[in-house]
Amino acid sequence: MTGTAPLSDLAWTRGYTDPAWIRRFTSAGRELSPTRRVWRGREPARPLPGAASDPDPLDLDALDLVTTGTGTLRLPDLFAAAQTDALVVLHRGSVVYERYPHGAQPHTPHFNASAAKSYLGLVAAVLAHQGLLDRSARTSRYVPELAGTAFGDARIQDLLHMGTLMSYAGRPFDKAMEARRYHAVIAPQLRPDGYDGPATIRRHLLTARATGTPGTEFRYENGNVEALAEVLRRITGLSTSALLSEVLWSRLGAEEDAYYVLDAEGVEAACGGFSATARDVARIGELLRCGGAVGDRQVVPEEVAATIATGVPDGFPRRVRFPAAPPDSPADLSYHDLWWILNDAYGSYLASGIHGQRLLVSPGLDLVVVHFGSQVMSPSVPPAPLVQAFRRIGAHLRSAS
Repeated sequence: MTGTAPLSDLAWTRGYTDPAWIRRFTSAGRELSPTRRVWRGREPARPLPGAASDPDPLDLDALDLVTTGTGTLRLPDLFAAAQTDALVVLHRGSVVYERYPHGAQPHTPHFNASAAKSYLGLVAAVLAHQGLLDRSARTSRYVPELAGTAFGDARIQDLLHMGTLMSYAGRPFDKAMEARRYHAVIAPQLRPDGYDGPATIRRHLLTARATGTPGTEFRYENGNVEALAEVLRRITGLSTSALLSEVLWSRLGAEEDAYYVLDAEGVEAACGGFSATARDVARIGELLRCGGAVGDRQVVPEEVAATIATGVPDGFPRRVRFPAAPPDSPADLSYHDLWWILNDAYGSYLASGIHGQRLLVSPGLDLVVVHFGSQVMSPSVPPAPLVQAFRRIGAHLRSAS
């Protein structure tokens, strides 16, 4: 078991290279920053049937998952490689496997990182389906002060597909550097000495200038999601937390409240400052696997759920590369409404965040998998083959049933 670091030791310079630091950070958001809850609502929690117990009845721990250059990985090996904090597997709506290898608890919210982008994309798709959000409109129609910025001059559709090209404050765009700059915006304790940049998300967005025509290239950038979140707040008059609760969280049958980290103005860090339990994130996946329904209640319009994996609009790249993938790797994914589309035979799609946060929905395999992790991000540490392992589990469960 990996030990945990004290909060006083959460130094930015160790953030990507120390699993204990990462694990402490992923569970301590409420202790490090102001937060706002995403209310689970008044209804009783909807049970997840078939909670797995030890020993593993399907022997998934002994299943050969992925063959690598160093051998064949099984789940215990995958847990070590991914620094797994939680894994929940649902097959046909029942929990068939649930583990918390490093002492986390099922009721403990865990940092979802950029997987939260997909949840916001789902909310936006619902509002567009209801006619409240015009995908073809310029962002500045809803947020006038963004006119003249890269995001204000882009369409809502561009934001939903990472289709803006921009630089911040005149800097040449570098994804890794801009991610750190974003963290400095929302978390004063992460600001380098002498930092004199924006201190709020809204002011950060105002510094973005277009460097190319929106809608022509794919560039994975947090600002698209923060601009979209501001649009949704203007349309509904609700905070991001209240909106997610109203559209989704209070209707899932969630067991626990979730929460967002806030910036200095009390605005949610919508692109990644979200924490929730693995079981409740699994409920999102199961809702989508079931065509947007929770039991006999339609929560998300069936058309929205059905087109996540097929609805990439004309004009946007059909194949893109995962942000952390090597430059010479094939561009074999698609990206739609802030979800990663796997383009496999099962109609699978993915919400994904740094350090190993994943929600996989695979309708063709009747599979939902949630993985939370504290994986080190370093060129010397290969990423764990999570998606390949999940699909192998799904194929095994389908054949076993």
